Amino acid sequence: MIAIRAARPDDAAAIAAIYAPHVLTGTATFEVEAPDTRQMRARMAASDGLYPWIVATNGDEAGGVLAYAYATRFRDRPAYRYAVETTIYVSAAVQGQGVGRLLYQALVDTLRVQGFTQAIAAIALPNDYSIRLHESVGFRRAGVYREVGFKHDQWIDVGIWQRELHAPAVPPVEPRPFSETGIVRG
Repeated sequence: MIAIRAARPDDAAAIAAIYAPHVLTGTATFEVEAPDTRQMRARMAASDGLYPWIVATNGDEAGGVLAYAYATRFRDRPAYRYAVETTIYVSAAVQGQGVGRLLYQALVDTLRVQGFTQAIAAIALPNDYSIRLHESVGFRRAGVYREVGFKHDQWIDVGIWQRELHAPAVPPVEPRPFSETGIVRG
């Protein structure tokens, strides 16, 4: 049974381990040095209680982390504060088994309850698995940045996928912190 819960600081090592192969051998991320546990813990803490970091585990509270997803600020300017950028990474051991979809849907549901209006995802192309995952939870292709990343001796396009979470209101409602809402499912 898969459990979804808020990520904890002691999950940083498992999260870093899931992410490292993508950094070192893949093109899903444009980082070239895998962050260690301390660096990953610092990234998690930088969410300041506003943006969710969540994990899927193989069962109970003590279960091992199988995947993680999080949201972060979309852009630095204040007018963008109603939109988030989302990210998900799934352990190769469980990729294609539905774990990513369960986790990502929980992230989307949580962001909706928090009051964010748009979720944006950047996908290094080609990546059929990630495209299917994003579209399975309601993201739609919004555009492509051509040849913006150079990694492993190749130029890489980045596709932008977008999911409306709420119709934008005037005036907008300030998003609620994840520390207040917790994880929402369904």
